[in-house]
Amino acid sequence: MKKLNNAKPSGKTKPSKLRIISGEWRSRQLPIPNIEGLRPTPDRVRETLFNWINHYIPGACCGDFFCGSGALGLEALSRGAKHLTFVDNSKQVTRQMQENLSTLNAKNAQVVQQNAAQFLETATPQALDIVFLDPPFRKGWLGQIIPLLERGWLAPRALVYIEMEKEASLPELPSHWQLSKEKTAGQLVYRLFEVTQVDHQ
Repeated sequence: MKKLNNAKPSGKTKPSKLRIISGEWRSRQLPIPNIEGLRPTPDRVRETLFNWINHYIPGACCGDFFCGSGALGLEALSRGAKHLTFVDNSKQVTRQMQENLSTLNAKNAQVVQQNAAQFLETATPQALDIVFLDPPFRKGWLGQIIPLLERGWLAPRALVYIEMEKEASLPELPSHWQLSKEKTAGQLVYRLFEVTQVDHQ
């Protein structure tokens, strides 16, 4: 869900739609804001990711940071996640997220309009079982976010999904983050990490 900082309406007249792939809301289509640079994670990438993690979703507490369209978090809720925290800095994005959750009658989600790094730094940490990170490209967000997750935001054996541009390098990761899966799709590379221990700083 790429979202450029200070994104402006793209001028498109036809509303964009997000399709939920599977679960309770299978094939439901939901509107997403027409903001330049914002798009759902491609269906084939989502299908692969959720094939990787589907067994872990029921009952999981999850965070979708830089949520954009909310495609990853909504897919997790549809497949039985216990709770989802959606965070995005855009008022337009978070307003649409609230509307979509209301349409789905989803009560087990929180939407926060805030910079993701500020949220992780200032909010009371809650141990998350699955974290989705799909930040805007070429902004250096991962180097800020990953150390903050170590401050009580990760449950034992947490899974962290990272989607980024193929040409970029990952920041230095904690040694107890173990790469579980990795694939590329076009200009994207996406990885799943398992956190094998938790450091509370």
